[in-house]
Amino acid sequence: MFSDHILKNHKQNRRLTTLVEHKTTYSAQYSELNIFETHKVTEQVSLTFDFPVIASMITGKKHMYLDGLKSFDFLPGESVIMPASQEMVIDFPVATMENPTQCLALGIDEHKIGEVVAKFNELNSIENENSHWSLDSESTHLLHNKDINLLVNRLISTFINQTSSKDALLDLMIQELIIRLLQTKAKGLLVSSKDSLIKDSRLGMVIQYIKENLTKKDLNVEILANKACMSASHFHRKFKNTLGVSPIDYLNCEKVKFSKKLIYQRKDLQLNEIAFLSGFNNVSYFIRKFKDFERITPSKYKQMLEMS
Repeated sequence: MFSDHILKNHKQNRRLTTLVEHKTTYSAQYSELNIFETHKVTEQVSLTFDFPVIASMITGKKHMYLDGLKSFDFLPGESVIMPASQEMVIDFPVATMENPTQCLALGIDEHKIGEVVAKFNELNSIENENSHWSLDSESTHLLHNKDINLLVNRLISTFINQTSSKDALLDLMIQELIIRLLQTKAKGLLVSSKDSLIKDSRLGMVIQYIKENLTKKDLNVEILANKACMSASHFHRKFKNTLGVSPIDYLNCEKVKFSKKLIYQRKDLQLNEIAFLSGFNNVSYFIRKFKDFERITPSKYKQMLEMS
């Protein structure tokens, strides 16, 4: 989530002129940060930007209407990527003077985005493939991503605190943000199992293979690299650079998700049974990985389900 200290600094700097989507703008060399605040319930507010925008919720809740997407609740910790000139229509169901709805819209120079995207695609290209990732083709709704939220926090702080090195720091952070958003988008598209991506992408084929063989205990990076027709080191590098997560972390995360379903659906199973049915070779490793991803032990998670 976003730092209270950052928001306090922002509040001290701005002067409200409207209760609906009051905008405070902070400018830099390649980017512009707009912080919007709404202090009363209202509906069908329209916004359009002349540049590509990355929007992130800070506090409160919006209900969003964007072309190409089903309407959705927009909550803190979530982000939306929108191309230039894309209209968004917004409802504010919970905004009050005491608890305003706050959202940021980070606009980035299109040439800067193009430079970073081109470099990302060049570094992550795979032989005999035409994979090309981009941010500006359509609107995208991204759910909670810890790394992106931490980076956005740093961006806001740097924009608001007028330091002599602001532009240089923001340039580096914006490049990192674009890369992380590309990785998140690539991961989402590959995991969605669209036939064209699976057929045309070796990484897509690997993701599909993991889905179909998730609970096999001998599933490892070497097997996945062979499926991708790459050496283990080359595969590890391409997978992590493109999706933002290592193959083994992705595999363990999917196994933990599967184990959560088992805990919910099969209350008769013991933790050691859940571990082995989820594809883990031993219980202690399962418990450690479950806690890494869920910030809670599987036994505690099971107790919480039983109490609810």
